This record gives sequence, C-alpha cells and structure tokens, in this order.
Amino acid sequence: MASSNVVTITEANFDSEVIHSTVPVLVDFWAPWCGPCRMLSPVIDEIADAKVGQVKVAKVNVDDAQALAARYKINSIPALLFFKNGEPVEQLVGAVAKATLVAKLDGLL
Repeated sequence: MASSNVVTITEANFDSEVIHSTVPVLVDFWAPWCGPCRMLSPVIDEIADAKVGQVKVAKVNVDDAQALAARYKINSIPALLFFKNGEPVEQLVGAVAKATLVAKLDGLL
C-alpha cells in the first residue's frame, strides 16, 4: 500500500509542492509500466514515512506529466531528483539502494 506521506505531483501542483517547499524534496519520476520503478516504490514509501517533517517525498508519473519530465530532462526512469530551496541539486537514475537515498537526503538537511 502506498504511503499517505508521498505527495502525487502534477504539472499543476509542482511549483507549490516542490519549488516552494520549505524542506528538501525527493521527487521520484516513474511510470506504472516500469519494473525498476515498481521495485523502488516500497523504498520510497518507507523513506517518506521515516522522514515526515524533515523532507517531502513526491512522485511524478511521467506518462501524466510529460512536460515536467521534459523540463528536467528525464530520459530514463526511475529518476530521483533531490530539490533544495527550489533547485535540483542531485539526480540518481535506476533502482537505488535505500541507504543511498537516505544518505543523500540527510546531506540536504
């Protein structure tokens, strides 16, 4: 079951949820047909639940938000972008280990 702490991002709410966030944001660019994305999903949910109040965790379905994917030059998924103060500061591509994601987020706090 998906975490209630993961924000679903659309082109309409991207700026308010990510660019104007007061905490660092991990944005998972994914698609339902992507096997590695589905493997990573429970890890993303765990991080969202563990980091409530410290960071925001968000997901962008690239099929539904193609303009956002293009804006950030997402060519391969899953793509994980880390935002701080409204700017992308790091990007990881592929099914990444939970420890790697947590370490990157902790580095932004």
